[in-house]
Amino acid sequence: MSPRQFDDPQRLAQDYVLGTLSAATRREVEQALPHHTELRAAVHEWEARLLPLTALAEPVTPSASVWARIEQSVGAGAPPRRTPNAIAPDPWWRRLNLWRGLAAGGFAAAAIMADVVGLRQQSMPQERFMVVLAAPQSMAPGWVVQTSAAGKLRLTPLVAANVPPEKSLQLWTKADGWKGPVSLGLVTPGQPLEVALDKLPPLQANQLFEITLEPYKGSPLNRPTGPILFIGRAVKVI
Repeated sequence: MSPRQFDDPQRLAQDYVLGTLSAATRREVEQALPHHTELRAAVHEWEARLLPLTALAEPVTPSASVWARIEQSVGAGAPPRRTPNAIAPDPWWRRLNLWRGLAAGGFAAAAIMADVVGLRQQSMPQERFMVVLAAPQSMAPGWVVQTSAAGKLRLTPLVAANVPPEKSLQLWTKADGWKGPVSLGLVTPGQPLEVALDKLPPLQANQLFEITLEPYKGSPLNRPTGPILFIGRAVKVI
């Protein structure tokens, strides 16, 4: 790994925790963790940010084939490699016992794990999606969007949001091929929002969702006018 890649430990830790690094780069990060204090702290920070998302999962019993893929992904059965100076236990996303406690599709809120695990539940015909809305600058998760079998889209807060006086939060979405964004309504800070899916065009994978800061009663136009506070794209989980 080039020394330059350690110049941004936050970005490196984010990719490491989300599982988007190549196998070779991942091994180099694991070897560096016991000796690189800033990188290790960044990894712990990203673990703390993403682990609470597992609580949003709905219980689903995965099939035997899914468990086989999980075990292969996390290397179950093989003793973990340790360097002599290693001081940290295996990261939570590689612990098989934790995976067994998660719902099959819920943790795909990270927008990455669904691809790793490849979960598909054929017994539920309706497609379901999840979106993690993160702050554009820090990439810290702030809200989660989930669709349900009941035909609802639910926006759930993960953090408290401070809204200036005479301003409001507004939720928007836009899929490829749409002429423009569609407002899903005003958002009350710290409170969930539900929208009936039958009022929306069919949701798509990679569909854009964002929360913007708008005038008190919402955008005066049919598009966002204020800054983007949180943004993310939809991942199909079923």
